[in-house]
Amino acid sequence: MAGWRRHRGRAVSLPVANIDTDQLIPARFMSVPRAEGYGSYLLHDMRRDGAGALRPEFPLNAHPDASVLVAGRNFGSGSSREAAVYALVDAGIRAVIAPSFGDIFAANAINNGLLPAKVEDAGFAALEAALAHAPQEIAIDIETRSITLDGAQFGFVLDDSWAAKLINGWDDIDLTLNHSAAITAFKQKRGQTAAWAWPKEME
Repeated sequence: MAGWRRHRGRAVSLPVANIDTDQLIPARFMSVPRAEGYGSYLLHDMRRDGAGALRPEFPLNAHPDASVLVAGRNFGSGSSREAAVYALVDAGIRAVIAPSFGDIFAANAINNGLLPAKVEDAGFAALEAALAHAPQEIAIDIETRSITLDGAQFGFVLDDSWAAKLINGWDDIDLTLNHSAAITAFKQKRGQTAAWAWPKEME
């Protein structure tokens, strides 16, 4: 997975709360091989009418080049299916900005290079208002935890370890290996200070 620090792209607003993982990708598409791509299944039932045709007024249909989604609170709630993140990533989405996220969804997002940018209610309201009538270009900086839109800047919350994973393109193993020197030092010290607890085969 390639890491990234900054992104500039088109942002669209989807002011709907509680979009869950089954809405992000309905379960009936879960048997499709990932190699075929999940982007066309993203928000499938919200994006289409009863006959299955794309609704032209839906934000992601009207602006398929959007790479940032500003959505309502509790985004990604529901089941733990990682395919919900695959659908966003395969559709070209690099970041989702919302007041809150489902915990498992947010962790899955980080592991797939997707930023779950958590913003305060006031910042979210300002972003939503700015995008209410038309999409706009937005800039995101993971290092400074900042979002810039139309000259205004907003902060977002992101755990330091998650930021490191996104910036470096790391998975959980890479993150652990980054602490290998400290782990080795602890092992050596532990062997000296608590030899009685050290298995002989590890000496």
